[in-house]
Amino acid sequence: MSAVDLIQSLEIDALKGIDRYVNEGKKVIGISAPGVVPEEIIHAAGMVPVTIWGAKGEVGPSKEYFPAFYASVILRTMDLGLEGKLDKLSGMVITNLSDGLKGFSQNWKRAIDVPMLYIPYGQNRKIEAGIEFNEKQFLHLKDALEEIAGEKIADEKIEEAIVLYNEHRKAMLEFNELAAKHLNTVTPLLRNRVFASAYVYAKDEHLEKVKEINEALRAMPEEEFKGKKIVTTGIIANSEDILKIFEEFGFGIVDDNVLHESTQYETMAEEKTGKPVRALAEVFANIEGNTFVFDEKKLRGSIIADKVKKHGANGVVYLLTKFSDTDEFDFPIIRKDLQAAGIPMNMIEVDQQMVSFEQAKTALQAFADII
Repeated sequence: MSAVDLIQSLEIDALKGIDRYVNEGKKVIGISAPGVVPEEIIHAAGMVPVTIWGAKGEVGPSKEYFPAFYASVILRTMDLGLEGKLDKLSGMVITNLSDGLKGFSQNWKRAIDVPMLYIPYGQNRKIEAGIEFNEKQFLHLKDALEEIAGEKIADEKIEEAIVLYNEHRKAMLEFNELAAKHLNTVTPLLRNRVFASAYVYAKDEHLEKVKEINEALRAMPEEEFKGKKIVTTGIIANSEDILKIFEEFGFGIVDDNVLHESTQYETMAEEKTGKPVRALAEVFANIEGNTFVFDEKKLRGSIIADKVKKHGANGVVYLLTKFSDTDEFDFPIIRKDLQAAGIPMNMIEVDQQMVSFEQAKTALQAFADII
């Protein structure tokens, strides 16, 4: 199969993923804060983590639990829970990494029968006390997962899961590099499909699929791309309508600082330490460029600038999640850093309730003409 055929065959519907694994007799754990949850522990328990990124469409019953000015990815995830579409989950992991997620956790606990597995991260994460605190929170998660699984989770199993997840991280980063060399083939829509599919497969299964895609891309000659090369940043970049606009105006994505895409794969866990849960807490300590993770040095802007320079990109598109306090606080700092580096940037607000994209289309068309 060609690389395009392999990518198009990937499943990206979280609800279908949940159904498939439950039908296979496996327990599924939902995740609402990707990129920071120690999924390795879930995998070691013999369960499948599936990340829920809300759903496209108007906000429904969650209106009774949240104010209107809430990030729609949280509102729409709550909708899925209230509508019974997540009842097959054996648990739902929610963290405290934003004000929105904190409110979401309590509303979920109050209104939905699926057990809520809460991780109250310590954001002073790099000091020894912070690492020890977060290790304890992961151990609490381990205890809760053992209760759901009905058996103990051996450290050896977590060690094996760390090796698997590191291999998957490397494969995803390799795909990111190969996609940048084949921008005519790997369009923004297809590129995103690979990242989106990672949330609905068990990691060993998804790893084999990504390896096939990478092998197909390596077999192809590098492509000359005559469009505009961009780096994207934000929390989520899976709007099919926005990605189609990218393609319409000749944008090729050479790299990203997007939580939904490659950002979560850039920090490896140390293997074979004998203390696997602490190794996972150290991953959280070492993360950089993630809008949900406290960064006193404000490195996200320089990280994005380095990606632009590495790939010779023409500019940056900031996909700002509407009503996300963490992303909105980062925006002016990143804009200042990119301006200082002489890098053009265009900001587009994104929202899962969007039905009109004319404003975004006009802004992106103008940006394509400028860069």
